[in-house]
Amino acid sequence: MFARLGRLVAYHPWRVIGVWVVVAIAVIALAPKLTATTDEASFLPSHYESIQALNLQESAFPRAASPAALVVVERRDGQPLTAEDQVTVGRVGAALGDAHIPDVLGVQVTPPSANRLIEIVAIQLTKVTGPQDKAQTNAVKALRPVLQQQLAPTDLKGGTTGNAAQQLDQQKSGDRANVIVAGATFLLILVLLGVIFRSPLIAVLPLVTIGLVSQVATGLIGWANDIFNMKTDSSVSAMLIVVLFGIGTDYILFLLFRYRERLRAGEDPRTAMVSAMTRVGEAITSAAGAVAIAFLALTLSTLSLFRSLGPALAIAVLTTLVAGLTLVPAVVSLFGTKIFWPSKAWMAEPKAARFAAAGSALGRHPGRFALGSGGVLVVLAAFAFGFHPTFDLSGGNTSGGAESSTWSTELLKGLPAGATQPSDVYLKAPAGQPLNATSLTGYRDTLARVPGVGVVAAPQLSPDGTVADFRVTLTAAPDSNAALDTVKGPLRTVAHSAAPAGTTAVVGGITSVYVDIQKAVVHDYTIVFPVAALLIMLILGLLLRSVVAPWYLMVSVGLGFAATLGATVLVFQYAAGEAGLIFMLPVIMYLFVVALGTDYNILMVARLREEAQEGRSPRDAAAMAVRHAGPTIAAAGVILAGTFASLMLAGNSTLSQMGFAISCGILVAAFIMAMFFTPALTALIGHAAWWPGHGDERTGSGGSAVAEPPDRADEEVPAGV
Repeated sequence: MFARLGRLVAYHPWRVIGVWVVVAIAVIALAPKLTATTDEASFLPSHYESIQALNLQESAFPRAASPAALVVVERRDGQPLTAEDQVTVGRVGAALGDAHIPDVLGVQVTPPSANRLIEIVAIQLTKVTGPQDKAQTNAVKALRPVLQQQLAPTDLKGGTTGNAAQQLDQQKSGDRANVIVAGATFLLILVLLGVIFRSPLIAVLPLVTIGLVSQVATGLIGWANDIFNMKTDSSVSAMLIVVLFGIGTDYILFLLFRYRERLRAGEDPRTAMVSAMTRVGEAITSAAGAVAIAFLALTLSTLSLFRSLGPALAIAVLTTLVAGLTLVPAVVSLFGTKIFWPSKAWMAEPKAARFAAAGSALGRHPGRFALGSGGVLVVLAAFAFGFHPTFDLSGGNTSGGAESSTWSTELLKGLPAGATQPSDVYLKAPAGQPLNATSLTGYRDTLARVPGVGVVAAPQLSPDGTVADFRVTLTAAPDSNAALDTVKGPLRTVAHSAAPAGTTAVVGGITSVYVDIQKAVVHDYTIVFPVAALLIMLILGLLLRSVVAPWYLMVSVGLGFAATLGATVLVFQYAAGEAGLIFMLPVIMYLFVVALGTDYNILMVARLREEAQEGRSPRDAAAMAVRHAGPTIAAAGVILAGTFASLMLAGNSTLSQMGFAISCGILVAAFIMAMFFTPALTALIGHAAWWPGHGDERTGSGGSAVAEPPDRADEEVPAGV
């Protein structure tokens, strides 16, 4: 199959490129725009308590939602607010209302905090109707300069925070992150490919081809989101950049290294491309299949965040695979040997002294290499037991210097940490019966005595008197572990058990959402991980025609995952002193590390099998595999790790943690697992690694024979071929 595909792209490159251009134009013109949501509640199914509370709030109190934005005001000298300052805050609030900013429904000046260090102006905004609705963020954008203009001639200073302000700053941070990540990724690919091949054409090849592919993939994802009503998190755009360009560059490297090898063996450019496609096509397809299946396993998640993220990334990978097997070899075939210009290094086989020496040493002492590389993985994996999750998607996606972050911190000077986003306990009476006012007072007092609860406001009744809203301000920040422990433990327990006879209670608010997300993630760990591992093992079994090899390959990849999580905990929690890592990190890291680690394992083991088919012993085959596949894996690992590491430049903690974890996992997979651990284990296991098949038996031809070129080659041969 891959030989036929190789002949198609090598002998008809213009046709292949033409089809890609037509498809790209059609998709770009017709596909819907890819949009993202920042509403954590939209990721949860309706059976969770936090979503039940949200639905009850929307039906009973449609206009009584928490203020979408908060203006926090304090004195410039840090002293308590005076009576005159309080009058000034009132004038500022009135001016904000008189500005008639679109979508601002109301402005309410609240009394100063008990210590008089801050005062809040609550801003009620129109409700968001969907991920494309920017009414609230546009209102905050218009409100901020008006606020500063009013405060400028006074002794006061202030800024905006709250949910809408955080979303605005998150959007700005995301746009800036995309630019930084894209620029860093492009520069890294240009520099590293230029250094490896010493060719400007090869350096720009991924940028041109994958740039076209990315537009097609984004359009296909937009269609998928519309058709299946999927919700995409705001970090997906930056991840798509590094997935497309990182993995796409990997597949280009796999092809170019083998293409150059066949040229050095004396084949003409077209035959060399057919040979390269025949030998590496199966490995690339299997690798991409493993990655895509790992991503698609996320569709089994409870959270729509993961259910949407998985297909989006799978579409990106499969689109890149199709390009890697058609568009890229077609472009290379047009240039022939001139793709390596001006370098002449492609003509001579390099000594590859470092990889030859490493391979020779591994072949002589596979036990030492297995023990040494495995020991490093085990030591790092031990730190994974210290993992603590955090659940602040909005704050994690916003840079620390953003206005909403700054004034959220200032708010803590006068109010409990939970004041930014209080929780709500909703008490519902039996159908058609109003609530008993006397029982509400006692219920409020009971809630106020719950450990971790700061203030419980007087209940607000729905118009029909059947639902009461008790606004609960926690003493801890709403996204903190302490707040989560309060809600999922004593607050929910007391709210349910102390509810007056015949009534039902549900706890809502963002902290309740985080509690349910935590529960959903724990559930997903037990479903998504095993399914992804099983499906990847099936791919490995089909590729290697073996039952034994997939088991120890997946064990090595699992150990690599644990080592990567341990390294991330070590850097961010122990060294940097952060409270925890973003809750979704283990799932995303597992899929990337498992899938991409399997990529490199597939490339190494496929080459090891090819060397064994040449008649070499298991140890000699491992030595030659490291010598020949080592440079490819090293180059691919450095480039892919570098592209994911560019996420650390985005300026927010979520992408920084993702960037470090995934890039670290790729380096572990490439330079420890695939380079040493896997070939060492294969050498130790020997022929039994291929049971019950005979994948390592001598074929006499080095694998599948390359079919002869077609009789009709009447196309004009491009210059340089």
